[in-house]
Order: sequence, then C-alpha cells, then structure tokens
Amino acid sequence: MITMEKLDKIFRAYDIRGIYPTEINEDIAYKIGRGVARFLGAKKIVIGRDNRLSSDGLFQSICEGIRDEGIDVLDIGVTITPIFYLVAAKYEYDGGIMISASHNPKEYNGFKIVGRKSMPIGEETGLMKIKKIVEKLKPISAKHKIKRGKIETKDVLPHYLKNILRFIDIESIKPLRVVVDTANGAAGPVIRALDKRLPISIIHIFADLDGSFPNHQPNPLYPGATLALQEKVIKQKADFGVAFDGDGDRIIFIDEKGERINPNYIAALIVNRFFRGRGQRISFDTPSSWILREEIRKSGNIPICTKVGHVYLKEKIVRQQAIFGAESSGHYYLLEDYSVESPFFVFFKILELISKEGKPLSELIKPFKKYCIDGALFKAENAEKKLEKLAKIYKNAPRVSLYDGLSVDYRNWHFVLRISHTEPVMRLMVEAKTQKLLEEKMKQIKSLIEEKK
Repeated sequence: MITMEKLDKIFRAYDIRGIYPTEINEDIAYKIGRGVARFLGAKKIVIGRDNRLSSDGLFQSICEGIRDEGIDVLDIGVTITPIFYLVAAKYEYDGGIMISASHNPKEYNGFKIVGRKSMPIGEETGLMKIKKIVEKLKPISAKHKIKRGKIETKDVLPHYLKNILRFIDIESIKPLRVVVDTANGAAGPVIRALDKRLPISIIHIFADLDGSFPNHQPNPLYPGATLALQEKVIKQKADFGVAFDGDGDRIIFIDEKGERINPNYIAALIVNRFFRGRGQRISFDTPSSWILREEIRKSGNIPICTKVGHVYLKEKIVRQQAIFGAESSGHYYLLEDYSVESPFFVFFKILELISKEGKPLSELIKPFKKYCIDGALFKAENAEKKLEKLAKIYKNAPRVSLYDGLSVDYRNWHFVLRISHTEPVMRLMVEAKTQKLLEEKMKQIKSLIEEKK
C-alpha cells in the first residue's frame, strides 16, 4: 500500500529515488507510470533504464502503468542517462522516464522524469503534481478500460555515437593510452563501441554489466571508488584515466601520475581552451571553485550560478542559452548537444588537448590549481538545525547566501554546506588561498557541525 509518508520520502527535489523494495517497488512503479502518463498527456513516452538488479522489474511495472493509460512506450533498453536525454530531446518526444538511482549504492533505484525537449521535471516544475495524481489514483475498472498503449523497442546506441563523434577532431588524436572504469555500470557498452572508433588504446576495467556493483560503489566522486583505476593508470603507464558512475552521466579524471583531478579544474581547462572570447553565459553550481568562476570571466564569458542538480542547471542553460555548464560533482552540459549532460564531449576535448599540445594532463591542469579545496560528508541528522546554527555563527561574513544550502564567503576562503537531495548526507566544500588556512577552516567547521549541542 502506498502511504503519504512513503511518497514524501521518495519524491525529492529533482527525481524520485529510494531503497528497493522497501521504499520503491513494482507496485509504486506501476502507479508512477500511470501518474506520469496523465501528467504528461503524451502520445508516446521514452523509457530507459540502467542495469541495477531491480531495474528490469521496475521497467515492466512502469510500462504497464503507462500502457494502461492508453499511452505508447518507446523502450530504449539498458542505457546511460545522457543517451536517454538525447533521444527524448533530439527526436522530440513528449516526455520520458529514466529508471536509475545514478551514483547511489546498489540497493537504491528511482525515476528521472522529463518533458518536451528533455526538460527535467522537478519539484517546482511538476513532480509534486505527479505525486498528487499518484496519491489519488484508483484501480481501473473494467467498464472504464481504454485501448492499451503499445510498446516499441529500439537500439539507440548508433544514434548516440553519431551524435557525440561530431564533437571530436579524430584526425588530431594521437595513439594515447587511456584507462576507463565504468564500474560495472551502463556506460560499459558505450566505451566498447568507442574503442572500435577512436585511434586510442582503451584499457577497460570493470566493464561487465553487473547491477550489484561488485568491485566498488558506482560513484567515482568517492575517493575509494577510484583506487583501482588510479593503480591501473600507473601500472599501464597510461596518459590518463576516467571513471563513470552507474548511469554514465558523471565523469571523473585521473592524471598520468594516478592523481584524482577535481572536476572544477577540468571545467576551467575546457572553458579556457574551447570557449574563449565567446561573450556567452556559462553555468556552474554553488559549490564550484573560485577558479572556475574566474576563468569564465577571464575567457570573456558571463558566469551564471545555479543550485546543485540537473533540474536547475539545465533550466538555466535553456532559459539563458548558456553554451556550457559544469557541476562540481563531474557533470557537464553543452547547449550544442541539445543542452543535455555531455560527459563524452569533455572526454574528447581532453584527448584533443593532450594530443595537440603534447603536454601530460597534470601539466594542462596545473595553472588552474590556484586554490586549495577539500570536502566532507556528514549524516543528515538534524541537518536543518545545523545549517541554521552555522548561518547564525557566520552571519557577519562579507557574503552569506541561503540560495542553495549555506554559502559563506570571506576574502581568503569560503565554504558551502548543503543537504543532499540524492543521499541522506550533508555535503561540505571548503576552499582557501593557502593549505594552512584550508586545514584550519575545515577543522573549525567540522567541529561546529559535529557538536552535540
């Protein structure tokens, strides 16, 4: 039985997400399918899914719900979220559902919902309306049954490859060695296909699809998740390494020395080399480094800050026609790529830069490592009270913002503390002009958050 309490728990800021089967299961999936179908009023809804162990069952149920509302389904199979977004946008479907919990642990699953032009539907743009529809749904009686929708299956990987390969100058690429870790997730088949088309040597680890994610968490943002990749880069004397998350929309880079690269530095490098002098808007999220904001201005563009999350970033990219967008968690967006998440655009541009400039990735990144950055995670217990407490403590700072969590800026350092919308944690980012100051402020803020008062 679906209770209000259960729906409140799984309907989040920009998607529906929870633990399977206690919070999200086939019964809920069926009703969400009906709710989304009614909300969208679409003729056909695109459905993609990642390879989590629960995804197939949820897929069958959500399709049943959509079809019982008389709506057709386009099944694009096990895929990455960027492919799902592209299909919904490029081929002008009225909406779609991606079954995925992205980078969350294996016990999670969920639904990302989009409308026309693949615009994400979040709490401010329809998700709460879908929730209300689901709350009020009644079983379909025999006398009210309508003609069921049909289901069509399509292999869309060739279309995606054709789309992304237009962003690479293949003739310029040298025979580089690259280690790729797809975490046993949905990006595996895409990498195998690219291996046949690119003039580089790809060493693919954890390539087999396995929704139990047996080798490590499907979230490369966690340092422990990239240890095997870092070791492989060094052992293979590779030019660099990349790690994808479970649904292939997040990409993290490892340099030739086996060192993790902060996504802010990658974004700053891309802006510096490929978007100079455009005079256009470039989007970034609240926890982004000072260096990215500075580089956007230095390159002759206009910085646009958004809340964390694809719903908010994409809305601003589309509304303000921002040519590029970056999240500090390793998500990148490109206006020219239908405004969807574009990890392979960034991957290709790094290949081009190393090939054309003849410098290792660590050297290309070095000019942007101007500030010292660190972060931490905390349990989300009493999170709102902790945010309020820190807001009071730092109320006299030169700049204090509650736009997205708590942002506090001083001349020599700043921090952002947010409650995650995808995991039961609070995220802290601290940046300072010196390592000593960074360590001092990290210690200070951690102690305030962890205080038992």
